[in-house]
Amino acid sequence: MVNTVPSKKKPHTTGDAPSHRNGKSKWSFLFSLTDLKSIKQNKEGMGWSYLVFCLKDDVVLPALHFHQGDSKLLIDSLEKYVVLCESPQDKRTLLVNCQSKSLSQSFENLLDEPAYGLIQAGLLDRRKLLWAIHQWKKIKKDPYTATMVGFSKVTNYIFDSLRGSDPSTHQRPPSEMADFLSDAIPGLKINQQEEPGFEVITRIDLGERPIVQRREPVSLEEWSQNIDSEGRILNVDNMKQMIFRGGLSHALRKQAWKFLLGYFPWDSTKEERIQLQKQKTDEYFRMKLQWKSVSEEQEKRNSRLRDYRSLIEKDVNRTDRTNKFYEGQDNPGLILLHDILMTYCMYDFDLGYVQGMSDLLSPLLYVMENEVDAFWCFASYMDQMHQNFEEQMQGMKTQLIQLSTLLRLLDSGFCSYLESQDSGYLYFCFRWLLIRFKREFSFLDILRLWEVMWTDLPCKNFHLLLCCAILESEKQQIMEKHYGFNEILKHINELSMKIDVEDVLCKAEAISLQMVKCKELPQAVSEILGLQDSEVTTPDSDTGEDENVGMNSPTSTFQSDSLPVLATSGARDDNPTQTSVSPNVSRLTPA
Repeated sequence: MVNTVPSKKKPHTTGDAPSHRNGKSKWSFLFSLTDLKSIKQNKEGMGWSYLVFCLKDDVVLPALHFHQGDSKLLIDSLEKYVVLCESPQDKRTLLVNCQSKSLSQSFENLLDEPAYGLIQAGLLDRRKLLWAIHQWKKIKKDPYTATMVGFSKVTNYIFDSLRGSDPSTHQRPPSEMADFLSDAIPGLKINQQEEPGFEVITRIDLGERPIVQRREPVSLEEWSQNIDSEGRILNVDNMKQMIFRGGLSHALRKQAWKFLLGYFPWDSTKEERIQLQKQKTDEYFRMKLQWKSVSEEQEKRNSRLRDYRSLIEKDVNRTDRTNKFYEGQDNPGLILLHDILMTYCMYDFDLGYVQGMSDLLSPLLYVMENEVDAFWCFASYMDQMHQNFEEQMQGMKTQLIQLSTLLRLLDSGFCSYLESQDSGYLYFCFRWLLIRFKREFSFLDILRLWEVMWTDLPCKNFHLLLCCAILESEKQQIMEKHYGFNEILKHINELSMKIDVEDVLCKAEAISLQMVKCKELPQAVSEILGLQDSEVTTPDSDTGEDENVGMNSPTSTFQSDSLPVLATSGARDDNPTQTSVSPNVSRLTPA
């Protein structure tokens, strides 16, 4: 299926036919047979059949894949209008010799086909038919673009005539568009293709989605049982899989997060970690002293440091103030939050501080209850998130494009609806990606979500599948209530604190299992999920005896039968009262 997509918004113009600015129902394209030079077929026995059309000006159109076969039927149909013969040099290539009579009658024959009897039945008015013939004349000037764009509109009018015109789907005035897109995301353009204006979309049957269950959080006892006499973590892969499947009990987070974030090497001994902490403590306070020792006179001549400090002070005063760890005036937690962010500016002065980084630090400091450990865990987390906060925002652009690719594979109809409402760029997911759902879930749920994502299981870019899982849950309401741009944005924003973290994790994992099981997964999707070289590593993949969980992977040694599981509504060990904030206030006092 080939879908025409506008590479950028164009101003509304008047012409021979109405302009469908929303890009609705652009399902197909045609090209002039007068410009067809050759057709290349797939090699027998090499996967599914495909055809590649080459025009006389050496423009090669995107390959059309026939996953269910029957490419021969299209060849047979073309032979009604042109003569096709095998190339002497390559039997896979069919050369085109046009018959003058067939070409002169091709447009009339096209309209006389039973499938196009709509015109004879009076379902298309004369004005639209005249416009279509006018477009046909333009094809000779620019066959590739004119035919694709023009005939996509012909297709639209045919289907629009069948459905009838719905005033509610007409374009909205520009004043209705939300202002934040240009203000908050300047210059953010996605869908920048090498060949702007068109993209190839293939319908693929992903198969049945497996049922996924989650287990109880990893307990302190389970963790201790996997440590040898020198303090090394045994069977790291198995431990990560257990964490992915159930998360961590709160009492264990302070210790385990240091491993998950890369602050502590998984194969380090207890003594090595003690020495590492001493080294990192010295390094931290040297950097902290750099900004602490800057005098007021010096700061007046350092605009960047002055701007960083001002922005940090503003953000710290509004970060998680409802959490007891940060509430109240002169809270030591707030002072530590400020000092760690200022020190990070010395650690990475090129990046410095960008709005949103305080959201990433807050849960880390809450769990660590220690300035130095929180800083180094934050620095490790920022290594993963760095591109999100760079000036060019390349990381955000890439993720939005990748999310669009995944969502289109899962539900092309929903994607088409979003595009028709000017929401195809998925800007409403911007905050989700920027700070990893920090403001979408409750504080305790975000602790669970992050530790699961830090395992890097079950595949690369799992956070994008979490986005897909949330959007899939909201699809019905968005489409049934015919939400427009503003309504979609408002609805997504109002999901904050209303999303069930366990349900989303189950759905996202099930999607990953469904995709890895698909044998026709597009290369682009495989690359996004990191599946091109090996199968996905899933916490349930071992011997394959548990059919309720899904796809198996030979790379995993996880024994699912040995673990207790809970349904998505099962109890979770998230109660922070087990390890409340230390009464030793000196630990929370900045040095």
